[in-house]
Parts: sequence; structure tokens; C-alpha cells
Amino acid sequence: MTHPARRPLPDRALRPPMGWNSWDCYGTTVTEEEVLANAEFMREHLLPHGWDTVVVDIQWYEPTARAHGYNPDAPLVLDAHGRQLPAPNRFPSAAGGAGFGPLAERVHRLGLRFGLHIMRGIPRRAVAARLPVAGTGFTADEIADTGSACPWNSDNYGLDHDHPGAQAYYDSQVAQFARWGVDFIKADDMLFPYHEREISAYAEAIARSGRPIELSLSPGTDVSLAHLGHLRETATMWRVCDDLWDRWEDVEAQFGRMARWAPWQDERGWADADMLPLGRVGIRAERGEDRLCRLTRDEQISLLSLWLISRSPLMMGGDLPSSPAETIALLTNDEALDVLWHSRGNREVLRERDLVLWTADDIDGRTRYAAVFSLADSPEKVTVPLGSIGARPGDRIRELWTHTDIAHGGHSLHAELPAHGSALYRLTPP
Repeated sequence: MTHPARRPLPDRALRPPMGWNSWDCYGTTVTEEEVLANAEFMREHLLPHGWDTVVVDIQWYEPTARAHGYNPDAPLVLDAHGRQLPAPNRFPSAAGGAGFGPLAERVHRLGLRFGLHIMRGIPRRAVAARLPVAGTGFTADEIADTGSACPWNSDNYGLDHDHPGAQAYYDSQVAQFARWGVDFIKADDMLFPYHEREISAYAEAIARSGRPIELSLSPGTDVSLAHLGHLRETATMWRVCDDLWDRWEDVEAQFGRMARWAPWQDERGWADADMLPLGRVGIRAERGEDRLCRLTRDEQISLLSLWLISRSPLMMGGDLPSSPAETIALLTNDEALDVLWHSRGNREVLRERDLVLWTADDIDGRTRYAAVFSLADSPEKVTVPLGSIGARPGDRIRELWTHTDIAHGGHSLHAELPAHGSALYRLTPP
């Protein structure tokens, strides 16, 4: 078994974002120490394979945050202008008004990018206190839309974008993030329903900040392709589903969604199939208890194969330092990651009964890729005509997860797939 020479990574603007997010393992409760532990692990083990972004998820400004839900009327840490500040009991370097500046600097010194999560709108506590909007004569109560509220988190109200102070608030919030050195913002409660004016205002605030910040939109329930033009104008990536967890039914539901979005994936923006609930998850999370991913290894490979061949962003949700070595090996398989980095024309080409086939072309103009999935609940022997995956009789075929060169009879590909299993192939002409 031989491994081909490593191909150079394309410019990161030409490929989907890759990183780690604290949600699946720590929910609302992640601490500075845990963020740094994951960042240091990423630097040592994952950065050479394209993983470069560390994201602190929701409620980093909530000093009493807990697992399994949100506290009503939470005592958010805010500055004098109603902007969120990291809770110093969880992020000690933020004390004295330093914000995320010191933590972002430490992440940057590791050669990584720093990201954070933010909710749509303005904190209700800022509205109740009538805090002034930075740089304006307006107050928070004047710009809030108290009839627009997130159905699952009570921290914020939406903004009234008929009022000039609404844009000013987002401008001041993102300007502060830019001063801290933030490279990536995950803006939540934006897509269900589709808050077009909020999204546009946030994108405008990023443009005005003077820092090249990537914008990720969530949660993604029922997002229509009719919004593609607007999404490309405003965001780097956008979710196409609600939260995905380590359940096969969550993964299986992504096949149809990503089949819809994959033909549109390119550097103008990326449809996001959600975080990878792999490795050790649930430590202090919203969903479930401390555990290793409940997906079988075969289901984990199918998840990754679908994310790769549909060119979804990759955001690891498990705690990296305490995840099994087998999980890290999947995340650092360069032959498989080549599909994410170097493919185009990605699409589902067949779905019949429990068999799903995907194909893609390599940017080299010669190589092709194919993924064969079985959605069956028991092992299946499948026979795939080479023409169904865009292969020719003389092609060399290599399975990328096992690094195995595959013999074939010249007209069909035979595979024994486990329950919910898959194979990811590279097809090379002679």
C-alpha cells in the first residue's frame, strides 16, 4: 500500500472553512482553558491538514451558563453600550475590559484563526437599561424590535432596521470584535425565518469594520435556494439544517439537503451541513451526557464522505484532546480531504432504494471522484456499473479511507458495504 505525494492545499478562499467549534462538547459553558487546549491540539495535529479556525460558541458572555439549556433572564456581561463581553469567571484574560483580545492573540500565535458566536439582535438587558448605542444619540430601547425574538433563547430582541441606530449597533459590535482580532463570526437565529435585513446589516457591519471577517449563518432550518444570491453576497457559509447530532437519522437527512446545494458550492459561499459530532461530545453540552460519538465508525465515515464530496465546511464538534486517535486519523486523511480541496462539479448522480452515488471532477481536469453509499440497515453487496460513477474500464480506482487500490472487472465496481456504510474513490485515467 503506497500513499501518493501530498498535494498542496489551495488558497483557503477557494476551499470551505475548516475548524473546531465548542458547541457539541461544551454547549454554553466552554472556558478559556478548554479553548486553548483545543487550539494547541489543532496546531500540533490538524493545522497541516487544513484545520485552522477555533470558534467559541454561544453565551461566552454568560457567567452562570450551564449544560442542557439556557438560564432565563441570564446575567449577561455587557459594556456600557450594550455589547457583550466575555465572562471573566470563564475567560480570565478578558478581565479589565480586555475582551477576547488576549485569547485571540494567543490563538493567532499558534498560527490559527479565532472565531466567536453571536446571537441576532441586541441584549434585552441593554434594552431594559436603555443603554446608549456607541457613537450615536440613540438608546437600545429605541432601536430594538421587541416583537422579534428568538424562539429558543431569551437573551436578545431583534433590531428595527427602519431605525438608523440598528445599523450603528451592529457596526459598533463588529468593530469591537475586529479590535479583539476576531476572524470568524457565527451569527445565529438568522435563517429560520430568513432575516434578510438582519443578515444584510451584519454583512455591512463586517465590511465597515476594516477586518476580513468570515460570516457563518445559522441555524438553517428550511433554507431555500431562492436565497442563494443574497447568501453569496453576505456570508462565507450558511447552515442548511437545524442542529445535527450523533444520530444516524440526522446524518441520513443530509443526503437530500446536500444534493440540493452541492452543485452551487464554490468560493462565493458554502452550504454548511453542520458540525461534525465526532470524537468526545456531550461533556457539558445541550444534548446528552459525556460520551464518545454514538455513530458507528462506518456511519462516521459515511458522514465525512458526504461532507467531503458535497464540499461542506468542516467544523469539528468533539473535544480534540480527549477524542480517540481513530477520530483524529479520519480528520487528517489527506487523500480523502483532497476531495474537499480540489473537486468541482460535485453532485448526486443516483439514488435508488438504499443506494446513493455521488461524483465530482478534480480541478486537474483528469482525475475524478466518486462516493458510494448504502443507507440500508444491514450489510449490502453492491455492484455499480462504472459508467454510473463516470469511470471508464481502464481507470485506476483507489478507495481513499483505506488507501486501497481496487481491482475491478472492467465494467463494474463491486463493494461490500456495512450497514450505513460507504466508500470514497479516486478514479485516475491510465
